[in-house]
Amino acid sequence: MNYEEAVAYIEETPKFTTKNKLEHTKECLRRLGSPEERFKVIHVAGTNGKGSTCAFLTSILREAGYSCGLFTSPHLVVINERFQINEKNIDDDTFLHAFEKVKKLADELVAEGSYHPTYFEFLFLMGMVIFADAGVDYVVLETGLGGKLDATTAVEHPLACVITSISFDHMQYLGNTISAIAGEKAGIIVPGVPVIYDGNDAEAAKVISERAQELGSPYYEVKREDAEILRNTMSGIDFSFKNEYYGNTTFSIPFIAKYQVMNSMLALKTIEVMKNHISVSEDAVCRGVRETRWQGRMETVLPGVIVDGAHNEDGVEKFVETAAHFQKEYPLTLLFSAVDDKDYTDMIRTILDKISFRHVIVTQVGGYRKVPAEHLAEIFKEQGCPSAEACENVEMAFKKALEQKGEDGMLFCVGSLYLVGEIKTAILRGIRK
Repeated sequence: MNYEEAVAYIEETPKFTTKNKLEHTKECLRRLGSPEERFKVIHVAGTNGKGSTCAFLTSILREAGYSCGLFTSPHLVVINERFQINEKNIDDDTFLHAFEKVKKLADELVAEGSYHPTYFEFLFLMGMVIFADAGVDYVVLETGLGGKLDATTAVEHPLACVITSISFDHMQYLGNTISAIAGEKAGIIVPGVPVIYDGNDAEAAKVISERAQELGSPYYEVKREDAEILRNTMSGIDFSFKNEYYGNTTFSIPFIAKYQVMNSMLALKTIEVMKNHISVSEDAVCRGVRETRWQGRMETVLPGVIVDGAHNEDGVEKFVETAAHFQKEYPLTLLFSAVDDKDYTDMIRTILDKISFRHVIVTQVGGYRKVPAEHLAEIFKEQGCPSAEACENVEMAFKKALEQKGEDGMLFCVGSLYLVGEIKTAILRGIRK
């Protein structure tokens, strides 16, 4: 197979397999030569903020001089994004080499009457092969869905476990209460291994801390009140972490959303907790936080143009918090889309409750999961936004939104990671104004 055929094969995988037990994933790793034992792992779970926290950790480790792999999901433009080595996507040849190893194993398993790896499991196994072959020092490993039964939990000896904010999402799989969802996420906690977690939701924090105590794992809570915001502009945020270890250090992040301060503090706390295992200078920590880049989460893709993949209740509320801060200074334009398994009516209501837009354009994304643009526009109008304009083609919708933004405004593109991916693809094609 060539690269394109390999990608096509993986994308077809969900059509002919079901979720496997964790023991299956562990057996797959063993038969691949236990690649996960050839580097140290920081394991990250949560509802929102996982990818950003992973990115902060990876950037800090790189600035400290370590070789670092990063495994995340989903991808926005190309599947290679899921595997980064030293903050760069792997090349097609590296992807294909790992694919061939895992495909050979999958064929053997099927021939034996066993199960074919799932879509996510296949990619996770590839990631472990890729990072082992590259000889990285560390891997920052993001869970897929949940934690307790997630394929990534097959890594049995992480250096640290990090749990970001917990909120309602994927309830059909994870449970209908914050406690239930937190219990699933807390499934990554390993006996004796430190856990650093977002303590802003008391219900979730209680579940996580109790699970850590049960397993004899040291646990460290981080909360929003631990930060003092010093500056918040279109170029980023300066803050201090009210923490004895970091003292009066001022940290700067290249993101405009306050919730990224929380994600960066989780990374900072992890580095502090790991200080006897990972040597990182204060300069490296500051540079790492300042130089962090992450796709699709309040990401500035063009001057005054921000894309955000917020697609659940907590994510939308955090988007609203950011947009509300900037609407005091700039006229705002919104480009919105959503897929049909999200509560897009509530998302629209939440957005319009706090934000006034100069213009709103809605489009449609997600293939078979798409919500027609006209339907979304009608909901905006029903919720009191008469200026909502429907445009089915994402590229055309983005062009219109850029025109509406003008020279003096800000454009937020929100509602789905599918939308973010299509906009980034459009920018790569040269659409900038």
